[in-house]
Amino acid sequence: MEAAAAVPAPEPFRPPASSVLSLDFAELKAKLATYLKPEDVGRVEAAYHFAANAHEGQFRISGDPYISHPVAVADIVADWHLDPQALMAALLHDVMEDTHISKQEITERFGKTTAELVDGLSKLDKIEFRSQEEAQAENFRKMLLAMASDLRVILIKLADRMHNMRTLQCVRPAKRRRIANETLEIYAPIANRLGLNNLYRELQELSFEHKYPMRYRVLSRAIKAARGNRREVVGKVLQAIEERLPQWGIRAEVRGREKHLFSIYRKMSEKHLSFSQVLDIYGFRVIVPDVPACYLAIGALHSMYKPVPGKFKDYIAIPKANGYQSLHTTLIGPFGTPVEVQVRTAEMHHIAESGVASHWLYKEDEKTLTELQQKTHSWLQSLLELQSASGEATEFLEHVKIDLFPGEVYVFTPKGRILSLLKGATPVDFAYAVHTDVGNRCVACRINGDLMPLRTELRNGDQIEIITAAHANPNPAWLAYVRTGKARAQIRHFLKGAQQDESVTLGERLLNQALRPHGLTLGQISTFAWDRFLRDRGVRAKKEVFTDVGLGRRLPAIVARRLAQAQDQESGRPDVIKPKPAGAILIRGSEGIAVQLARCCQPIPGDPIIGVIRKGQGLEVHLHDCPVASKVRGDRGRWVDVEWEAGEDRLFDVTIRVLAKNVRGVLARVASAIADADCNIQNVSMDNEQGGLYTAMSLTVQVRDRMHLAHVMRGVRRVPEIVRIARPKSDARS
Repeated sequence: MEAAAAVPAPEPFRPPASSVLSLDFAELKAKLATYLKPEDVGRVEAAYHFAANAHEGQFRISGDPYISHPVAVADIVADWHLDPQALMAALLHDVMEDTHISKQEITERFGKTTAELVDGLSKLDKIEFRSQEEAQAENFRKMLLAMASDLRVILIKLADRMHNMRTLQCVRPAKRRRIANETLEIYAPIANRLGLNNLYRELQELSFEHKYPMRYRVLSRAIKAARGNRREVVGKVLQAIEERLPQWGIRAEVRGREKHLFSIYRKMSEKHLSFSQVLDIYGFRVIVPDVPACYLAIGALHSMYKPVPGKFKDYIAIPKANGYQSLHTTLIGPFGTPVEVQVRTAEMHHIAESGVASHWLYKEDEKTLTELQQKTHSWLQSLLELQSASGEATEFLEHVKIDLFPGEVYVFTPKGRILSLLKGATPVDFAYAVHTDVGNRCVACRINGDLMPLRTELRNGDQIEIITAAHANPNPAWLAYVRTGKARAQIRHFLKGAQQDESVTLGERLLNQALRPHGLTLGQISTFAWDRFLRDRGVRAKKEVFTDVGLGRRLPAIVARRLAQAQDQESGRPDVIKPKPAGAILIRGSEGIAVQLARCCQPIPGDPIIGVIRKGQGLEVHLHDCPVASKVRGDRGRWVDVEWEAGEDRLFDVTIRVLAKNVRGVLARVASAIADADCNIQNVSMDNEQGGLYTAMSLTVQVRDRMHLAHVMRGVRRVPEIVRIARPKSDARS
């Protein structure tokens, strides 16, 4: 340090970072001395000097020495009174990523805990990814999983992002917008989820400023212009509240505050309002000594100004998931201006501003903090569940994003337990929130005692009872309406597992059929031949091959040929066995995920059919003359012979089109004819043709087979008003 300072400084020489930043670190050191022991301050100082030397010669885009960034991050972390390990990790968070320093070296110098924190914060630069999005998603996954084991990881990361956002003006505009968008989508919601309200608001404001600089400037000017006009209203309300509360015997601290630009902008864009239509840009916060005073204060405020119906929210009785507690009400103030008021205790205010960081900041309120820690722990455990249920990093990030966006609905279990779910959640989301097995076995639900569809949107105060069945399984259609990340991840996880099991079975059947022309069956392929095939293809197990064949990732004809070659090499057979006729794959129509009946032509038992292998989807069954299937006729490796298995007792959906005279009661007569043929109607759509003279009906009916469909169509044809009835041909463009 001294030697560096003594070196002559001819232009353009820059002295080492540690001496340039000595003043900034001195300020941080003074802050640390207010709550850390002297020996702990000494350990943090050692980490500072180590980081300064590691980053020596490195500069930020702004031209500042790079060490200024870790010091600023540590300063933000110190505001939350985090422990020495977290402070050292904040100072060292970039050394593994940007310098030659290893995790082992950090462990030896500063301990295992600090090294684990730094590792959790370091990006995965040494791994190659297919895209920038995948790399970003994998980095988030690593960070969030590290956070699940130690919350300090995310607190340091949020401080890191905060300082980067504060100094973003030096970055080129395109990158600035990308980082701002990423902050709005991920980091600000995480800060909100952890209850770090001040950090959350500042991240939103900075993101808004850098993502939409013109909108930010215009709105900022409009706010300044409006301040003068609305100062009189704010002053009147503040004075009235300060006079009224003592009359009710309430000691309170009253603060007036201007709403943040981003929250005003979001309200304008969501509700399609102009700035002049957003009246409640000012709010008031009333801080009282205890919980009874909160409710008394609300009574005093409601006696002074009329409350807006439906705008009173009690987050004390039912706290938000991030531990936030407060009473909210909106009043009609002077000149008809709506005024938002929040009432809370000092302890609630600490937690509202600092969230989980209040665990380090305010340790006197143990009961509240314990509840908050339990909620945070539950959320962190849910991240681990999402990770185990999600396949790829991008999928995991998608599920986390779903859960991070605000908006909650509070519902009750039959025993009176309160669950907090995302706004728009359904009984399926509720079932998975109770337990994964309850979600997987869910078949129906009762909402407030009434049987309701599973896609029903839940409302505040609903009591939900889930009805389960032992052999029930998740329905793929649930993915269209579930809202929570846990439900979506668990449904996908189950369906992937089911698809894989079915794909293995289908792959074996397809491969057996493809081996027939070579005079072989799967049972005749020797272990040696399999080992040779797997080694040459870089595959670990036969099951992977069957899965790939069943999902269409490998063509069965090619796999069969190579297996036969491996068998030839093993046995040394001089002649080729005469091919046996290849048997067709038998189709029941109820196989599920790996075997699907094509929607374009809707084959039913009795129809001549063909199987087409779709990459990543399995086997798709089409009518023999389906134009869609004919596109792959030239690719012999992709289609297989299939036949209907006899004796399958189930119903199949098929569409018929009917042209009838447009007379009263014609639909009723058609429906009656279909019912007389022992057939059920699933769906009906109608259209007028030729100026209303005729009605064109498209009916989806359920039949057992082709003979049953013919019986239905004969019955409909007997209706006098029917002009034409036919089963539609599929369109090659579909």
